[in-house]
Amino acid sequence: MLNIPFAEYTNLIKNKDHYSMLGKVTQVIGLLIQVEGLHVFVEEVCEIYIKSSGKIVLAEVVGFKDKSVLLMPLDETSGIGPGCLVKPTGKSLKIRISNKLLGQTLDGLGRPIQMEALADGDLYDVDRAPPNPFERRRIEDIMSTGIKAIDGMLTVGEGQRIGIFAGSGVGKSTLLGMIARYCEADVNVISLVGERGREVKEFIEKDLGPEGYKKSVVVCATSDQPPLVRLKGAFVGTAIAEYFRDQGKKVMFMMDSVTRFAMAQREIGLATGEPPTTRGYTPSVFAKLPKLLERSGMSKDGSITAFYTVLVEGDDMNEPIADAVRGILDGHIILSRKIAAKNHYPSIDIQNSVSRIMKEIVSDEHYRLAGELKENLAVYAESEDLINVGAYVKGSNPNIDRAIDLNGPINDFLKQDVDDHYIYEESLVLLKETLNNKKAQKQEV
Repeated sequence: MLNIPFAEYTNLIKNKDHYSMLGKVTQVIGLLIQVEGLHVFVEEVCEIYIKSSGKIVLAEVVGFKDKSVLLMPLDETSGIGPGCLVKPTGKSLKIRISNKLLGQTLDGLGRPIQMEALADGDLYDVDRAPPNPFERRRIEDIMSTGIKAIDGMLTVGEGQRIGIFAGSGVGKSTLLGMIARYCEADVNVISLVGERGREVKEFIEKDLGPEGYKKSVVVCATSDQPPLVRLKGAFVGTAIAEYFRDQGKKVMFMMDSVTRFAMAQREIGLATGEPPTTRGYTPSVFAKLPKLLERSGMSKDGSITAFYTVLVEGDDMNEPIADAVRGILDGHIILSRKIAAKNHYPSIDIQNSVSRIMKEIVSDEHYRLAGELKENLAVYAESEDLINVGAYVKGSNPNIDRAIDLNGPINDFLKQDVDDHYIYEESLVLLKETLNNKKAQKQEV
């Protein structure tokens, strides 16, 4: 006689819903779609059926008001009107990831643009928790970026998170492209949030190049996309980086830019009724930033070394987003418009930039040489006006004399052409030569 578990099957039948509960659109105001008749949770994805075209528009639950559900679209809203049926999917946004994504570009929702959607691969939640602090390994190894000014003066560790702060048109994208091409990472994941549509292909072909693109996954959510898609673009890119990190790989994650991510969250916050607080940014903006930025870094399996660009308003390095990001990350690189105006690229302001991990991962000699170079830059900057007007008499102060002698070689060391590539050891040798050669010349005289 067959032993059939009737009780188990009966419970399954009782506990399973045999029907779908649909809601109806009642209002569309700005970015918000108000729906009644749904039982859903925050961040659940819903499908809105448009009668006229038969099209399905994806939307996400962002809040509740009385008995109504507030949705925000993940697609274009044209055609949505009162009475459109809304079906909950019962799950939040997930993306399918595999190694086949290398050398591909995805949209803000993780859908491949140049190829068919993946039929296989792992399903990853877009919103995931950061690694447990006690499971994070310490940062001990150097991650060479291929840029001598960074490797020599602002050395980055594997698993470190760095911010690149600059105004518009100072060279952020070019610097990111150089790092992607020349760094020692196994995989690059690049998230372009709120960028101009023209710049996406330009960045891939010009800044990233064929070699860099082969080992990269690019996620782009352009400025014309709904704010929720721009927001998701950052989380999708981070989830892809986490996938490769979980395989034990060294991942380089780059996001351009955190400011446009914050602006997208501000639009969502204002639409849902949040009060504008600091310079118009809503409280949820400052709550979302650490949830995004803390997900990169070291884990027990692999590492995500991250570079986040911050587009500062009016070159104000202390504006709210820049200030909040600087407090979360492990260092910051400031690009100066004044230095860029002198045709000095990359236009890194060495004096005001810092890598908080550098002292722990470089040798004592390297740290001393970097400090000596900074001291010479500071002495020259303090005396520059006197030197330029001819008021300084050589021989009056040995420190100023040395700073004048070293100014040219130091600037040569900090400059780098886009096509030049230096490994970490080469950068260290050049740093030594920059400071030691002039010492020898001074002794000979």
